[in-house]
Amino acid sequence: MTTGVKVLVVEDNALVLDLLMKGLAPLCKAHSAADGGDALLQIVDDPPDLILCDYRMPGLDGRQLYEKLRNRQQTKSIPFIFLASHGDIEGKLRHVVDGVEDFISKPFFIKEFVRRTKAVIDRLNLEKMQKHAVRPGVIQGRLEEMGMLDLMQSLEMGQKSCQLTIRHAGETCVLFFASGQCVDGRFGATEGEDAVYQAVRWPAGEFEIDFNVAPTRTTISRSTTGLLMEALRLMDEGLRDEPVEDAGKVES
Repeated sequence: MTTGVKVLVVEDNALVLDLLMKGLAPLCKAHSAADGGDALLQIVDDPPDLILCDYRMPGLDGRQLYEKLRNRQQTKSIPFIFLASHGDIEGKLRHVVDGVEDFISKPFFIKEFVRRTKAVIDRLNLEKMQKHAVRPGVIQGRLEEMGMLDLMQSLEMGQKSCQLTIRHAGETCVLFFASGQCVDGRFGATEGEDAVYQAVRWPAGEFEIDFNVAPTRTTISRSTTGLLMEALRLMDEGLRDEPVEDAGKVES
């Protein structure tokens, strides 16, 4: 589902730009610029929430665009993702860290590009939701719009401390985060990691994030990333163990 996050993609190669725009279309409000000069005009007129920028471009390159925006009060806080060769990243861009969310090395697979960009978009979307919360410090939404994996990854990336309550089919799971790490889980009589593994399976339901509540105990030792990796492994095992019905042979 498309979020309210506005992303500007800056890429001088028309074929690459088309692929990037198609990959981002389901995730955000994506706009494009064919070079740094065009991007600068668009950004000054209507600042985006995130800039995805090629490094090597004729005229104003990605690094120069970044520096010009950092020198303007209205645009200096816009986060960047740089697209560049491995050599350019290590030799010319790696030390540029202020506001840079990620460096994506060319060549790359679109699937990997979308995965890494989506993690940033989800975090920015969560921050936008927090700013427009009906109650101070409380975000509400549906898992159909932002799933458990995306929610937990966004809280980890943003290093958030909060209480995450998830409701599905009359059941409730409560998770507590400290600086982005899920440290406590409660699902009825189930506690700790097992509570997380139960909630991660829910495809639909409601969630509420309360940034006013801090954890009071620790029942989980794995990192949030570790929890999600283990949850995916368990779900994969569960799918493999399910009986497969003979749906008939497909002839070529």
